[in-house]
Amino acid sequence: MLGTATSNFERSSTQYITVSTGDIRYHDVGQGPVLVLLHGSGPGATAWSNFGPNIMALSSQFRVLAIDMPGWGESHPMRVRDRDHAATLVEILDKLKIERVAVVGNSMGAVTSLAFAARYPERVTHVVTMGAAMVGQRMLFSPADGPSEGLKVLFQAYRDPSPQNMARLVDVMTFDSGSNSQDVAIERSRNTLKYPHHRENFVADLDEHLPIILKPASQDEIAQIKVPVLLIHGRDDRVLNIEHSLRLVGAIENARLVIINRCGHWVQLEHADEFNRTVASFVAQP
Repeated sequence: MLGTATSNFERSSTQYITVSTGDIRYHDVGQGPVLVLLHGSGPGATAWSNFGPNIMALSSQFRVLAIDMPGWGESHPMRVRDRDHAATLVEILDKLKIERVAVVGNSMGAVTSLAFAARYPERVTHVVTMGAAMVGQRMLFSPADGPSEGLKVLFQAYRDPSPQNMARLVDVMTFDSGSNSQDVAIERSRNTLKYPHHRENFVADLDEHLPIILKPASQDEIAQIKVPVLLIHGRDDRVLNIEHSLRLVGAIENARLVIINRCGHWVQLEHADEFNRTVASFVAQP
C-alpha cells in the first residue's frame, strides 16, 4: 500500500536548518543510532512522500532524519550543475553535531548514499540502497538508445505535472500501485505545483541535456567502500533495471543484495513492512 500526504506526525516532526547553499527541511523523529533517509528524484518528491510509511516504524529503534535535499520539497531550489548532495549531507550532520550515521537512499538518494560512503567513510556505519543506479556504466539489459520507460514517464510528468501524468508515474514506479494510487498521484501533482521553482529548474536541466544527478561516485570510488552495504531492488523495476544492483553487489566488497518479486522502483512503499524489518535488522548489526 502506498502512503499519502500530510499528517499531524509529518507536521510535528518538521525541522529546518541552514547550510551554505540555503535552507533545508528535514524530519527528525526517535532516539538512538542515527538513520538518514534520502529520497529519490521525480516531480512532487519529498522526504515524506518517499518515506511516510517507514519513518514512524524505524523511529522505534533509531533517530530518523528524513531530508528534503536541495531542489526538492521545502528545501531551497538549485540547478543540477550546482548540486553536491553528499557534501550537503555532511554540512547537515556537522550542524546537528552528528558524527556517524547509517544512510538509506532510494534511486537518486541511493546514488547520494554511495557517494557519501565513498568520500566520507569516517561518517558512515551502514548503507542501504533501493533501486540504485551504477552511474556511468552502460547496462547490458537496459535501453541502449536513451532513458528507460520509467525515466521517460518521469520526464514527461515534470514537463506536464497533470494528475493524469502523475497517475502514469505512480503506475510505472510500482508493480501494483494499489487502491489509493489516485490519491498518491494527486498528492504528487499538488506537491509539484506547490514548488514550481523545482520543476522549472529540472525542466531547464532536461532542455540543456544536463545529467539528472551530478557528482556520483565513480566505479573506482564504489569499489573502495568498506562499510556493510545492503542493496534492495524490485525485480519488476521499470525505472532502473535490476542489473544496476547486480553490478554493484559485484563491485562492493562487503555488500549483499535482496531482490523482491512483484515489486517496482518504490520498494519502501510497496513492501513497507518487509523493508522496515530488513533495514532495522541490517543496521542493528555492527
